[in-house]
Amino acid sequence: MRGQSMFSRLLIVFLAVILVSVGVVSVLSYLNLRANAIDNRMNALKTQARDMAYLASRKSYDAFSLLSGQDSATEDYMKWKSSRIYQEYNAYIMVVDRSGKSYIYYNEATLQDDSMTAVPTQDEISAYMDQALRGEEVVRLTQSASGPLFTVLVPWVQENALTGQRTVMGFILIQTAAQVVQASYQGMLWQTAIAAVSMFILAALAVFWFTRQMTRPLTAMAHAAGNLARGRFDDRAPEVGAREIRQLSQAFNQMAVQLSSLEQSRRDFVANVSHELRSPITSIQGFAQGMLDGTIPQEQHSQYLQVVVDETHRLAKLIGSLLNLSRMENEEISLAYSTFNINEMARRVLISRMTQIDEKGFEIDVQFEAETCMVRADADQIEQVIINLLDNAIKYTPEGGTITLISRQEADHVSFRIKDNGIGIRPEDAPHIFDRFYKADKAHTVGKGTGLGLAICYRIMERHGQSIRLVSGEGGAEFEITLEKAEQ
Repeated sequence: MRGQSMFSRLLIVFLAVILVSVGVVSVLSYLNLRANAIDNRMNALKTQARDMAYLASRKSYDAFSLLSGQDSATEDYMKWKSSRIYQEYNAYIMVVDRSGKSYIYYNEATLQDDSMTAVPTQDEISAYMDQALRGEEVVRLTQSASGPLFTVLVPWVQENALTGQRTVMGFILIQTAAQVVQASYQGMLWQTAIAAVSMFILAALAVFWFTRQMTRPLTAMAHAAGNLARGRFDDRAPEVGAREIRQLSQAFNQMAVQLSSLEQSRRDFVANVSHELRSPITSIQGFAQGMLDGTIPQEQHSQYLQVVVDETHRLAKLIGSLLNLSRMENEEISLAYSTFNINEMARRVLISRMTQIDEKGFEIDVQFEAETCMVRADADQIEQVIINLLDNAIKYTPEGGTITLISRQEADHVSFRIKDNGIGIRPEDAPHIFDRFYKADKAHTVGKGTGLGLAICYRIMERHGQSIRLVSGEGGAEFEITLEKAEQ
């Protein structure tokens, strides 16, 4: 079956199962119907034999006929009935009395019927008599020179009017060729065969439709997967079919959306990295070329060399941020958990930025719920998060603004917020602020940032199993991080 489609394989398997099932059921049904037909036929013969046995017992009471030597009415009825039995069952009837004398009832056509079986021998009659005297009714299949025979034997009895005693007076023997009984159910073979073929055709059509409906979404999904492999991320699998197929299609489509987003992020990442790297490199190249060809006077070399150094620092910072983010995404940097005071860490970061704070005349508002707020995390990475958030607040808050630091102890975690009253973040930019290289206000930030700070913060908090979110972007920006609460 190598190289065949899933539809072909399923169809072949289903049809094979149906064929075997229909065949087995048909054979069993035929055998059961045949057995029932034979039983019904033989029961009918046994009923006829019992009727003849009753007539034989009544024949002995017809005294007038016995004295006159004429056939009695019972005798005439027995002849008529035997003729009907012969016509219906192609069987002859033998009436045997207790002394072994036999009377054979059949119509004249029987004498010329080649299918008529031989009359039982005297030994066979003696054996039948022994069974009849024991009161047994016999139904059996025997073999003869002319072929298999069905034999029915029923004793006939008489009852003493004075004593009520019942005496076996002989037996009734009805015998017919097996072909006659078999002919009653031979038509069933064709009926069963026609029914089996009809069932198979209907089941095959149903299986064909069901298999087609089941495999069509998978075929479409395979086609969509091929398009994904070729870089076409807009193709989707139809969400139809059985529940499991729909769930698989939904998962595939979600994967396609994520791959499309990932591909777009990759392209944006490459474009942003190229742009961010090109800007300092172009500046360095331009100033260096200007100093070499004399465009920049000798007395201004030191000024522009400082610009080159600043651009070099910016380039190094960008590369360092990229490497840091890449290591965190690949989990190359393991977390070194420790217990520390988040309030004390925030104060140290503030002190390290006091020069910038004083230059811009910021007011610092510290709202710590308690003097000590212990958390459990990687201290170095959490410090980097606070530094990035504080640097953003300093960068985007105008002179004389206010920066607020807030810490709160919740039931199972610690909430730490950094808030400013700067330019804020527009609602349309809020969903993208944690994306790599995303800059909400590009005109304001040209040359002042890499667009990686919040992406690094997001990845750090994600690795801690905690969250970072934008609480408010209007009238300034407010960011909140959550940390695992440590016992104090």
